[in-house]
Amino acid sequence: MSEKVYVWDKFVRLFHWSLVALFAISYLSAEEVEWLHVYSGYTIAVLVVLRILWGIFGTRYARFNDFVPSLTTTKEYISTIRSGKPKHYLGHNPLGGLMVVAFLVMLTLITLSGMKLYAVEEGKGPLAGAPQIHLISAAYAHEGHDHKGKEEGEGDEFWKEIHEFSVNLMVLLILLHIAGVVMSSKLHNESLVKSMLSGFKEKH
Repeated sequence: MSEKVYVWDKFVRLFHWSLVALFAISYLSAEEVEWLHVYSGYTIAVLVVLRILWGIFGTRYARFNDFVPSLTTTKEYISTIRSGKPKHYLGHNPLGGLMVVAFLVMLTLITLSGMKLYAVEEGKGPLAGAPQIHLISAAYAHEGHDHKGKEEGEGDEFWKEIHEFSVNLMVLLILLHIAGVVMSSKLHNESLVKSMLSGFKEKH
């Protein structure tokens, strides 16, 4: 009989499912309910900061030094998958660990670009007083035209493109994550969704 081990602590589980809900809310409210989109984005930003801190000071399997793999470890894990005998990890496997890092990076980019866009368009938010990026060329600046409005317009477009690109890439990562969870659950004959709900995994 396999032994059950407590792997995912309460914070990790709360972070995971809260992020699922908040990203869905933020994504669906983007064009419909501005205040909901903004505050769900703020909450995601806070969660990301807390997860990074927990990745340094948290429990064993939540720490970065437990699941951020080296290139060699990742290659070895992929080789075990190809051989039909994938190595089992109690915490994140190397590909899952890389996905966590990718999520945190993309969520950081999404929230920062979102706050910057909110500051440029509405003059609101924590980045409202930050210096603006000027995209107008020096040659244009010497022309006898009022280029302030054009600067602001191009600034809006710049941050909008960054925000939309990062959101779309995040959606792609989510789809890959879901596929990875399904594949890993089948390969190791375990339910990763169930373990993220209970916190327990079976030790093989």
